[in-house]
Amino acid sequence: MEAESIPSLSPLIQSADQWGELLLLLPLLVALEAVLSADNAIALAAISRQLRDPKQQGQALNFGLGLALVFRLGLIAAARWVLDFWPLQLLASAYLLWLCVTNLRSTAVEAESADGPDHPPEPGSPHHDRSLLAVVGTLALTDLAFSLDSVAAAVAVSDNLLLVMAGGAIGVVALRLTSALFIRWLAVFRHLETAGYLAVGLVGVRLLLRLAIPTLVPPEWALLLIVALLFAWGFSSRYPIPEPGELNP
Repeated sequence: MEAESIPSLSPLIQSADQWGELLLLLPLLVALEAVLSADNAIALAAISRQLRDPKQQGQALNFGLGLALVFRLGLIAAARWVLDFWPLQLLASAYLLWLCVTNLRSTAVEAESADGPDHPPEPGSPHHDRSLLAVVGTLALTDLAFSLDSVAAAVAVSDNLLLVMAGGAIGVVALRLTSALFIRWLAVFRHLETAGYLAVGLVGVRLLLRLAIPTLVPPEWALLLIVALLFAWGFSSRYPIPEPGELNP
């Protein structure tokens, strides 16, 4: 979800017809993007954690989101074509639903492992053993699928191509910052990864409804409320702090 895709913001954005006024809106756009991209950010953070090395995690986010920025700008430039090409939107929906189901299944398997549900996954587990190139590609593809959910609304809000592209670029910067935070939080809060992937599935269902039954697509405020409830649950419980003797058995 992107800030420039919210209909209630359209009068404010459209009134910024001068670049000076637009610059005054940039801090607001940055703050909104950081909040509204949380569902995307947590998915990207969880994907990045599949690498063992924290340095590689940062590199994956840098390269993956750099590639995602190119994809976003291309998607915005070709928005009119994308809106008429339903197979691409169907693929994006199927990918997000697949990402949700497979990762929720992996999380459930890890919770039933020998470590038990009260401990975060070990970095060396199969869930965290992928190459840097594979993770970079997955990050870029995931952001592209998320972007398809908002490009239609963004173009409907404003026909200023530069403004919409600026919003997309800001969104990528916000994603980089919030994803780094979520990488840390995923090791602290036991339900956060599950909440994030449920939000991913929600976006996939929304895309599918938009194609099949547009009249059933939930309004933006309802989607925001559901995501907020999911994240409230995700942050509701921490992993227990290991006793000193448990750190080095």
